[in-house]
Amino acid sequence: MQNQESNAIIRNLSNASLAAQFSEQMAIAAVPIVAVVALGVSAQQSAILQAINSLPFLLLSIPTGLLADRCRRKNLMSGTELLRAAALCLLCALFYSGDLSPGWLAALGFAIAAGTVVYSVATPALVAALVDKGDLLTTNRRLEIARSIAFTAGPAVGGILTGWASGIFAFPAALLLSITSVWYLAGLPDEPQRAPSARHVWRELSEGVNFIIRHRYLRPIVATAFVFNTSWYLLLAIFAYYAINQLRFSASGVGAALATYGFGMVVGAYLYNAIATHLRFGRQIILGPICAALGALLMATTLLIPLRVIVFAAFFLFGFGPVVWTIATTSLRQVVTPGGLIARVSSVIMTVTFGARPLGALIGAWLSATFGVTGCLLAALIGFCIQLGIIVFSAPCRLRALDAAGEEAAATAI
Repeated sequence: MQNQESNAIIRNLSNASLAAQFSEQMAIAAVPIVAVVALGVSAQQSAILQAINSLPFLLLSIPTGLLADRCRRKNLMSGTELLRAAALCLLCALFYSGDLSPGWLAALGFAIAAGTVVYSVATPALVAALVDKGDLLTTNRRLEIARSIAFTAGPAVGGILTGWASGIFAFPAALLLSITSVWYLAGLPDEPQRAPSARHVWRELSEGVNFIIRHRYLRPIVATAFVFNTSWYLLLAIFAYYAINQLRFSASGVGAALATYGFGMVVGAYLYNAIATHLRFGRQIILGPICAALGALLMATTLLIPLRVIVFAAFFLFGFGPVVWTIATTSLRQVVTPGGLIARVSSVIMTVTFGARPLGALIGAWLSATFGVTGCLLAALIGFCIQLGIIVFSAPCRLRALDAAGEEAAATAI
């Protein structure tokens, strides 16, 4: 692939990802704030809403992976982004008419999240199909920078627009960004047409599952990510309620805290090359779980010292370390996984790890009803300590360089 063509592909992928992720983050920030401020939901109801809005990651990841290995990923991503735009359009209409209810908010949040599932599953496979292996780290870094910018500005803008003028501009802005993402996706070249598979769907799926279970690098990474996502969504399930009712945050303050998370991601993504220069590959992987555990400790500290600066510091750590983890582990997965398995492997990983999101939110709903938000914060801290323990003693942490994993995979394939 020539350099100019490669740069154009990376640029369009990054811009499409930025627009889609920005749209998602604005909506994600606005939905729980509208639920708490405008609809007056309780902590338990807020957690249940989060659980429903994260169900697509559990229910749709595997079907999406199977679909992405059988059709053109660009068309699949564009179609589901248009679905998200339609859901946002209906959400706008209900919001303006005064007919929005927690039920509608949950249903439309589910549809909005479905677009995110397709993006998350199909993008690694699309990148592997369109980008040379030598450009993988650069491409993944660019995509993570775009995602980080969205995670920084999206929640802040969503929170501010929700708090200002009763949220009248938050959902239309997200709608416009979804349409922009479709426009950038249209600028990507078509992938080579793949011959339709004659094999049974469940046999194809089992190949992805077995590959992960037997792989000494992917298995602990998936286990760590599962516990991380369970703990993270346990925390997020009650964060808006906790911040607004106990820490006295405003709607824009909640958005600013989530934006600090995104700012940490931006810093981590921009500094990745410097981090990679000073840390061997295995230590890049462990940096994410370390920062997440420290962030959870800071959040638990707010139970005793309710200072907003501690919340902002915690969310910065939640963004900074895990984005380094994402860049490193995504590149590792793309290097060690055969091309025909990437989408299926990604879908299984999405199901196991992101399927932990509704689990975490449901645990948050139960804990908040039984033990209050204190129980949620302490349980999240325990979870983040467990995910750190899993990865510390695993094979990926002993990798000196990404190339070593690639050479090992090539030798195994011979």
